[in-house]
Amino acid sequence: MRVFFDPSALAKRYVDEAGTAEVLGWCDRADELALAVTAIPELISAFCRLRRERRITATQYQRLKDELLNDIADALICELTPEVVQRAVDALESHPLRGMDAIHVAAALACAADVFVSADARQCAAARGVGLQVAALT
Repeated sequence: MRVFFDPSALAKRYVDEAGTAEVLGWCDRADELALAVTAIPELISAFCRLRRERRITATQYQRLKDELLNDIADALICELTPEVVQRAVDALESHPLRGMDAIHVAAALACAADVFVSADARQCAAARGVGLQVAALT
């Protein structure tokens, strides 16, 4: 099963918070992890913010970054193609989304994800609206 993770969901794999157990369960059930290429800098940005806010140390930051890069070494990374951009525009025109959220929905469609995992309610609604099976994190 190809499971596509929005960064809001995948971050919970690395930072223990509400929804972490669900994300770990989806990771265990997945045959293949999938994410948009933009998820990587989004997650690194979140880790950097935690470091700047002194919620994690520099050593913890490096460990999180290494874990992420190791985890996605064999993941399906959906590139930002003209098809993804067009699908994102279509999603924006029919759902109240932010631009990056639309890109993740579009990337999940383009890579034929079996399940779309997100912690964002509006994004989950849009993903359902375009025909994706959604796992909304609580």
